[in-house]
Amino acid sequence: MFLKTINFSKYSSIKVGSPTEVLMIEKYDVIPTDRYIIGGANNLLLSLSPPALMMLSKDFAYIKEENNILEIGGAMPSGRIVSYAKRHNISGFEFCSKLPGTLGGMLAMNAGIKEYEIFNILHSLKIEDKWIDKSDIEYGYRFAKLNGIVTAARFKIARGYSQELNDTLCNLRNNQPKEPSAGSAFKNPKGDSAGRLIESVGLKGFRKGDMAWSKIHANFLVNLGKGTFSDAKYLLDLAKKRVLERYNISLIEEIKII
Repeated sequence: MFLKTINFSKYSSIKVGSPTEVLMIEKYDVIPTDRYIIGGANNLLLSLSPPALMMLSKDFAYIKEENNILEIGGAMPSGRIVSYAKRHNISGFEFCSKLPGTLGGMLAMNAGIKEYEIFNILHSLKIEDKWIDKSDIEYGYRFAKLNGIVTAARFKIARGYSQELNDTLCNLRNNQPKEPSAGSAFKNPKGDSAGRLIESVGLKGFRKGDMAWSKIHANFLVNLGKGTFSDAKYLLDLAKKRVLERYNISLIEEIKII
């Protein structure tokens, strides 16, 4: 393992943060228990005083096939997974096309689009050095109780990559803003939409400093230039307060604040 300085104002998808030392975990390392694991920092908002951080190194960015099973390392970026699936005519990963991040991050939040979620196609995953069957993991809409660090996962191979499905799911995400963001800020409450709720309380397009609720999709907190953590946190808290006061609905963050 080794330390690497990462500038989160450039590395994170929301472009908020400062240069921070991150411990890079290599193959055969004993994974520390006193650090917070990050991946591609695509749904991450780094605070002014984050915990000690760590990240899986390139040793964990791999794909291999054996006995009709696809094994993927936890540090593998979603884009490379989709490219591999398309190249080898493997179905099930079409929904990952516009889901940024690494496999580990997608599994930690059961990432997906509509009814397509990563746990739907999962066979088993490796928590540090132990393989665990999907049936032994509690998971649901945008959450999974992993109780450890995912270093790899396995999927049963089904042939027949669908470009049509890929295109359909990509089109569902065309209404997302182009500015830097951390994806959906809040989980959708049951039977409703976080974006609709935020818009209905007058916050669509509302700005604090260089952070704003997007004019395109109200559930996206976007960075218009030099956004700060303080302004982002203000807007998140404001949305939660207004929605709770008007609808008695508690919005739950999908974005990870550390």
